[in-house]
Amino acid sequence: MAFIDEIKAKAKSNKKTVILPESMDRRTFEAAAEILAEDIADLIIIGTDEEVKANSEGLDISKATIINPHTYEKTKEYINGFYELRKAKGMTPEEAEKTLLSDYMYYACMMVKMGDGDGIVSGACHSTANTLRPSLQIIKTAPGTKLVSAFFVMVVPDCEYGEDGVFVFGDCGLVQNPNPEELAAIAGSSAASFKQLVGKEPVVALLSHSSMGSAKHDDVTKVVEATKIAKEEYPQFAIDGELQADAAMVPSIGASKAPNSKVAGKANVLIFPDLDAGNIGYKLVQRLGKAEAYGPMCQGIAKPVNDLSRGCSAKDIVGVIAITAVQAQNS
Repeated sequence: MAFIDEIKAKAKSNKKTVILPESMDRRTFEAAAEILAEDIADLIIIGTDEEVKANSEGLDISKATIINPHTYEKTKEYINGFYELRKAKGMTPEEAEKTLLSDYMYYACMMVKMGDGDGIVSGACHSTANTLRPSLQIIKTAPGTKLVSAFFVMVVPDCEYGEDGVFVFGDCGLVQNPNPEELAAIAGSSAASFKQLVGKEPVVALLSHSSMGSAKHDDVTKVVEATKIAKEEYPQFAIDGELQADAAMVPSIGASKAPNSKVAGKANVLIFPDLDAGNIGYKLVQRLGKAEAYGPMCQGIAKPVNDLSRGCSAKDIVGVIAITAVQAQNS
C-alpha cells in the first residue's frame, strides 16, 4: 500500500476534526471535497457565506462544518479567550476582536485552543510566518519541546533507498541556520515524526559536504557537534553523521565512506545543515525525482498545525490534511 493510502487508512480509523482557515482559495475546497468523499476526517472551514459560495461552486462540501466568525455563537468566547492570553503583551479587547475577525488563522488557533478542533492546515495563500505566528502565540509549544521545526515527508517513486522511497527531510521550511543544539533537536523530532507517520524505525543521517572527517570547515564542525548531542539526547534512535547524501542513502557508498557506521547507506531520515540546503534539496527531489512532497509539516507545537507550500495542489492539501489527522491521534 502506498504511503499516503496508509496514512488515509490510519486517519479513518480514528477520525479527527481538521480546521481549514483558507476559504479564500479554491484549492481548499477541492481538497475538502475529496477528504469528505473518502471520509478521512471531519472538516471545519472558516469563512463568510460569500467566500464559501464563491470558491466552492460545483463541489460537494455539504458534510463540512462552515463557520462564519462574524455570526458564530462562540466567537465572543474566542475573542475573550484570546484577549486573556495576550493582555500581558498589551493587547486590548478591541484588538483581539479585530484580529480574530480579520485573520482566520488566529480564529482557527483559538478554536483548537478551546477544544473545538484537533488540528489546522493552512499556508496555500499565507506565508509560513503568518501560519506559525498565531500557533505559537495561542496553541504554544508541546511540553518538553526544545525547538519548533518543520519537516517534509518525501515519497519518491521507484526508489530503492530510504523506506521503499519514503523519507523524512528536516528542516526544510522553518529554522534558518540551526546551531548544533538546535540541529540535534531537529534530528530527534524528525526521527519521532518518521516513526509516528511511517510506522518504521527511523535511521537518521545528519548531512554535510563531508563524510566522517573527509573535509574540515566550521560548517562541518557544526554537524559533528550536532551528531554528538543527538546521540546523547536520543539514544533510542539510530543517528549518525556527518555524512554526504550519497553515503547516507546508498549502501555501497556508505560502506566505502563510513564503514563503521550503522546508519550509512540505510538512512530514511535526512537532516540538512541549514534551511538553504533543506529547501533546495526537497525541491530538487520533488521536481527532478517526481516525488510527492507533503509539508512543511510542523513538529513541536502542542497540537498539529501544518503549513503548505504556496505552490501546492489540491492533492497536496489532501495529503497534509490526512497526515494532520493522524498526528492529532497522538497529541
